[in-house]
Amino acid sequence: GEVCTMINKKYSEFLPSMQSAEDLVAQVEGLANNIDLLKAGIENEVQRDLNVAVAEFTELKQQLERDTLVLSVLKKLQEFDTAIKECSSALLEKQYVTAAQQLEKARSSHRSLESRRGFELKILKALGTELTVQTQNLIYHLGEEWQKLVVWKLPPSKGSSSLEAVVLSELHLHTVSPQDQDTAVPPVAAVLQALAVLGELHSKLKDFGQLLLQYILKPLISHPSLQPVPEEQPDVFILRFRSQEFALDESSPMEVFDKIKLVFEVLHKHLLNVPLEQPGEGRKEGRVTLAELLGELIWEELSDCLIHNCLVNSIPSNSSKLEQYKEVIESTEEFEQALKEMQFLKEDTTALLKYACNVDSHFANKKCQDVIMAARSLMTSEIHNTVKITPDSSVALPELPDPGSGDHLKMHRPSNLVHNGTVNLGSESRLSPFTLCLPTCRISSSVQQLVELAYHTLLEATASTDLCCVQLFDCVRNIFQLFYEVVPTYHRENLQKLPQLAAIHHNNCMYIAHHLLTLGHQFRYRGPGVLRNGAATFVDLVPGFRRLGMECFLAQMRVQKGEILERLSSARNFSNMDDEENYCAANKAIKQVLHQLRRLGMVWQDVLPVNVYCKAMGALLNTALAEIVTRIAALEDISAEDADRLYSLCRIMVEEGPQVFTPLLEEDKNKKYQEEVPVYVHKWMTFKELMIILQANLQEIVDQWADGKGPLAEEFSAAEVKSLIRALFQNTERRAAALAKIK
Repeated sequence: GEVCTMINKKYSEFLPSMQSAEDLVAQVEGLANNIDLLKAGIENEVQRDLNVAVAEFTELKQQLERDTLVLSVLKKLQEFDTAIKECSSALLEKQYVTAAQQLEKARSSHRSLESRRGFELKILKALGTELTVQTQNLIYHLGEEWQKLVVWKLPPSKGSSSLEAVVLSELHLHTVSPQDQDTAVPPVAAVLQALAVLGELHSKLKDFGQLLLQYILKPLISHPSLQPVPEEQPDVFILRFRSQEFALDESSPMEVFDKIKLVFEVLHKHLLNVPLEQPGEGRKEGRVTLAELLGELIWEELSDCLIHNCLVNSIPSNSSKLEQYKEVIESTEEFEQALKEMQFLKEDTTALLKYACNVDSHFANKKCQDVIMAARSLMTSEIHNTVKITPDSSVALPELPDPGSGDHLKMHRPSNLVHNGTVNLGSESRLSPFTLCLPTCRISSSVQQLVELAYHTLLEATASTDLCCVQLFDCVRNIFQLFYEVVPTYHRENLQKLPQLAAIHHNNCMYIAHHLLTLGHQFRYRGPGVLRNGAATFVDLVPGFRRLGMECFLAQMRVQKGEILERLSSARNFSNMDDEENYCAANKAIKQVLHQLRRLGMVWQDVLPVNVYCKAMGALLNTALAEIVTRIAALEDISAEDADRLYSLCRIMVEEGPQVFTPLLEEDKNKKYQEEVPVYVHKWMTFKELMIILQANLQEIVDQWADGKGPLAEEFSAAEVKSLIRALFQNTERRAAALAKIK
């Protein structure tokens, strides 16, 4: 019974909740139907109206954009038109700045019209033309005004900046505004500002700057006698020039700076001190003075001119004057400062001052240039102007101060080689006073001057700053290297043709080599440390110079030897002397050779050092004797008459040969050298022996041979003696016996 009750209870609770669920389902279905109806309504009607509205809106928007564009174009056209009209009326009233500004406005309107894409206006072209016409019109008016303000009175010979032309030039500035006229803006400023606005100022200023350089600034730098004469009148300022009668050849930088400064001061006062609004260009505050603009245009050229035509000349040419150069440096600084105050120069410009302060380097450059120029002209001067040097002649050198003046230098006091020629090697031994001396000879005076130039330049170097010292030292090395290159080439023909010049050149080279040995050493303990480390030497150049002298002289010797052999070749081999014609030819050849040697003996006399002279003449005489011996020894048949004639020809050589030795001017002193001929002539004894053979009988020849121990055997081989015996004597038993003894 209990179970039934529970089931009933649950059932009666279940029925009502099921009822309410069914109601809910019915409601939801009704709602869903409504939604479907609504959706269909929206899709059919509202959507269609909405699409129409959007299309209308887009069309209206495009219409608006078109209208806005047309409106803005019309506005720009109106702006353009107004600007052009304003410009014209401003121009009539000479309101140049306003006119220029209006023109620029019109130009910017025109520019923005041009930039519209897809909007081509026929009218644009016409507007462009109008703009150009107005601009040119304004520029023309401004040009006229500028010409009234700045008037150049130039001499008829245009383009000439000679002194005569410049004295006639004048610059008139009508920029002084009369007192009564109280205009807001002085006409100058207005004209310039308008030009600036139009972007035309630059070219006007450039022309002005060029005239200023050509007729005023540069002439003031290059003509010391020229003086600027400024003159102020109530309504015009005039700059004239006058030429002073007595002016120096070169004006000091101080004077030049003063003149240029005066010109800038008056220009600044009457023309350049105009502040301008610079359109664009992003300058600070956009203000700039005319002076600055002009400065940018001409300063580079002006400073170049000042350096090359004024400062360069003021650089001293010897170190003692370097001290006084401080004055130039100070005035250069003041000059630059004055131009900066007038705003002509920017604050950081220092080209001139830098140049002036770098005086040491410029001094060295200038000195080196002068030295090299002097050296070059010495090298290209005549070789044959000579001076005689003797062992005791010291070069005209600057007396070198005592090198032991500084304490730290006491330990190595060099001996002063150039002057006394003796070198002290300690007490136990002394070199001969002539160990480091040149023998007496002649050298070109130009070479003596060249060596003096080298000494003086080195002396200058020791008194200079390190930088300068090194430059001058290198310069001296360059002189000698230049000699090495220039002289043999420049004088080539003469050195080949003229034996005397070849000898002088030989001496010149030896003289230079001699000085190069000690040149660096003498300056080593003086002057800056750069010379002290031993790098300052010329010794490495010595072998080259010796070789140069030797080669040239040996080449000349070869030429002379060639001529001797050439002359002897016409002696018909010294054969058949019994034939008169042959004898004459041989005689003539020998006479010509002696004549040639005599002439050489004269041109080398007093030129070559005696020992070189004797060696050279000895070698040439030897060439002649050796050739004669060879020719005679080669003969196959010598008759008695031949032998006599050959002997007489040889006697001429032996008698007259030594007389060509005349190394010295004093006749009597030459005897000694003529007696020493056998020392210098290698084949002398051979020749004498040959003469003995030509006169001897068979027995005498055998005696002279003395089993290969006699004097004849010293000079000739057995074969040569046998050959001569066969030529001189007929084939007899006595000859055969004699020949047998020669072995």
